[in-house]
Amino acid sequence: MIEFAVRRLLVALPVLLLVSLIAASIMELVPGDPAALIAGQNASDLEIAAVREQLGLNRPFIARLGSWYLDLARGDLGDSILLNRPVTQAIAERVPVTLALAGSALFLTVAIGLPCGVIAAVHANTWIDQAVLTFALIGVSVPNFWLSLMLIVLFGVMLDWLPAGGYIPFADDAVGWARSLILPAISLALLQVGLLARITRATMLEVLQQDYVRTARAKGLPVVLVIGKHALKNVLVPVITVIGISFGLLLSGSVVIETVYSLPGMGRLLANAVFGRDYPLIQGGLLVTAAVLVLLNLLVDLLYAVVDPRIRYGRP
Repeated sequence: MIEFAVRRLLVALPVLLLVSLIAASIMELVPGDPAALIAGQNASDLEIAAVREQLGLNRPFIARLGSWYLDLARGDLGDSILLNRPVTQAIAERVPVTLALAGSALFLTVAIGLPCGVIAAVHANTWIDQAVLTFALIGVSVPNFWLSLMLIVLFGVMLDWLPAGGYIPFADDAVGWARSLILPAISLALLQVGLLARITRATMLEVLQQDYVRTARAKGLPVVLVIGKHALKNVLVPVITVIGISFGLLLSGSVVIETVYSLPGMGRLLANAVFGRDYPLIQGGLLVTAAVLVLLNLLVDLLYAVVDPRIRYGRP
């Protein structure tokens, strides 16, 4: 297992290296003069020169690239132009919010989507199956920003059950933290719930037609035992793939949700950085986001090996 994990980690390192190179080259890829764009339309030549000096744009690209990697090795991603403080500090403050939101949405996705898919497959072509498929279709069809606004109006304004926006840190108030994440997590998770339910149903239907499941049923084993012990384990490999992809989509989809609910997360931070042309912050955010996704893919690969031992040995 350790050897398999090391192999997967070695495969992930070139991806991180490529992403870091792209992040370091952002200002080279921007059309025009990045210093003039950052300084603004009414900036004088002296102000543009000062910005160019601050960002090191007056140095050759190779020299800037080498300095960027040296700073990266020390954990220094530069200083944010908009926030006027280190990028690492700004990201460290926002990452927990985004991870809490995406983690909560992923929990809802698995807790609702997986059982719904299994139940729909067990009761295929019945009204239960049709109800689950209808729910899944609604989930993949409703835009999350529209759902967010409707939830705010219903539960935040009309019923006044949950906060309509804002974020309370867990250290300050655990209950308030959970309440501030309920509506955003539901808004973010509904699409992934529908996708997971449909894929789980399709995979489970295929597994239920296998000979070993028919044999288990013929022996008179309870349906719960057949599903839980024999069928579900063979469904987990494709389902884990969907869950891994879903978490990546939840992280990327947090931009809209954080904006609607005024959550101080990474998505909102990077959106402001893009609009404000804060290139050091964009570089750092891109690198951190890519690192999280690479680690997520590594975790999914390790879960494959746990569920199906043949994968870690490279067997079909």
